[in-house]
Amino acid sequence: MGHPEPKAFVSVDGRTLLAHSLEAIISSGVATTIVVAAPEEFLLLARAEIAEVVRRLSVNAQSQEIAQSRDVEIIAVVGGADRVASVDAGLAAAGEHDVVLVHDAARALTPPDVFCRVVAAVSSGAEAVVPVLPMIDTVRWAETVRPTDVSAPAETDGSLGVGTSDDHDSRTDCEVLRGDLDRASLRRVQTPQGFALAILRRAHEAYREEVRTRGEGAREATDDAGLVERLGVDVVAVDGDEEALKITYPLDLVLAEHIARERSRTQSQ
Repeated sequence: MGHPEPKAFVSVDGRTLLAHSLEAIISSGVATTIVVAAPEEFLLLARAEIAEVVRRLSVNAQSQEIAQSRDVEIIAVVGGADRVASVDAGLAAAGEHDVVLVHDAARALTPPDVFCRVVAAVSSGAEAVVPVLPMIDTVRWAETVRPTDVSAPAETDGSLGVGTSDDHDSRTDCEVLRGDLDRASLRRVQTPQGFALAILRRAHEAYREEVRTRGEGAREATDDAGLVERLGVDVVAVDGDEEALKITYPLDLVLAEHIARERSRTQSQ
């Protein structure tokens, strides 16, 4: 997004994405331990953010003459080289719990209710749970092909990168669409993802074994729910929230800023 610091330390409405995430988790009331995995060079900054969140929530609690129902332990640890390693570091620091959530600080505006829904589903017996939203866009298969393999009307001027075998070397491969996907059966997956602790550990062990045996041929680990699914475990869906958008591009920051400011304005009324 053009920022020198990791995404978690980018500010929205005067507070970092990490701070927004911590406040949402604490406000949900479902957490007893929170572990923040950060790059080693940003570990001190992560701990400073944690201290500021604790101070801010304590001041708010005192000003409203309310007491927090229970203490939440917040720990910052050095993350790993990839997502799986960072989650492993978090699990090692968190200790033993019946339910564990894996959350992406890029989804910093996730409402507390989403955390509650995920925990409730795991506590009710589901071994893996993810919040989801319906797919609203039309989705199609895409395939990268050589320009000479693309069917096109004879009168085409080649403006789409379609050419003859004589000029193939001067043209790049292109992408063609092969067919629609049924969006009624597709879902957009969000975080936090919730798991029974034993299942998540098994999934990570299986992934590490696959990496050891297959090396670069190992399947990519895009999220923890996907790793659990490889074990044959059903991943249960609960309702997500449109405000739990993943902040990835500059335009996402604009939308997140608007949402955060509206929340602040509402809370101050």
